Amino acid sequence: MYRFLLSRQWVILTLVALLLIPTMIRLGFWQMHRYEERTARNQLVSDALTADPVPVERLTAPGHTVTTGERYRTVTAEGRFDPEREVVVRRRVNADEEVGFHVLTPFVLTDGTVLLVNRGWIPADGASQTEFPKVPAPPTGTITVTGRLMPDETTEASGIKNLDGLPDRQVMLINSEQEAERLGARVLGGYVVQTAPEPRGDTPELIGKPGNEDAALNYAYAIQWWLFSAGVPVGWVVLVRRERRDRTQAARQETDRTEPATVQPGPV
Repeated sequence: MYRFLLSRQWVILTLVALLLIPTMIRLGFWQMHRYEERTARNQLVSDALTADPVPVERLTAPGHTVTTGERYRTVTAEGRFDPEREVVVRRRVNADEEVGFHVLTPFVLTDGTVLLVNRGWIPADGASQTEFPKVPAPPTGTITVTGRLMPDETTEASGIKNLDGLPDRQVMLINSEQEAERLGARVLGGYVVQTAPEPRGDTPELIGKPGNEDAALNYAYAIQWWLFSAGVPVGWVVLVRRERRDRTQAARQETDRTEPATVQPGPV
């Protein structure tokens, strides 16, 4: 009755089902690992954003690599902006996906070291890619800047190529080592995304807080893959029973067609 399972078609179908089950189970575990990683990252970001502000010198120094635990920490710095040596970072978008520049201004601390401050986003406003855009001036004099500490940008981490031959005072990546060489100064590792004081006239446009990664979506995908893996054998059984029923009905109909009709005796 189940001899059809030995046919080429059913052998292939059964092998595919046997391969799908462990594959879907592994995909479910992979999605669950992604859920755990994203949840952990979200917690790190939340802890960093809610931590009390500390002086920037407590978390970074010249040549220091900002760690995952230090990223997004709120820091303060006292000094003055040096707009004469600021640069703009090309091909950056704001919350509305408009392409423009980030304004990167050296902030000279009281001890002479330099902190790179990303003052925010400005529109390109039709400026050519070969000229320095019009940048709003920062506050003058000695002030206190507050912002979120960030690690140096790299091509490996961001996917942005660090192009050569760029126009004067334009860069592709925010990198303290490169800026230290350009400025000829001791530059603190990483940079700060400014959150205060707010710019006059709302420009540059301050960069918003990082959003949480959608970890719940990975959790849902994991459950989905596991349900799919459970559904494969159920579907295989349903198909087998349907095939058996169809073959039984076909055999019965064939028997009915070939069986000779009973001859009724006529009147004497």
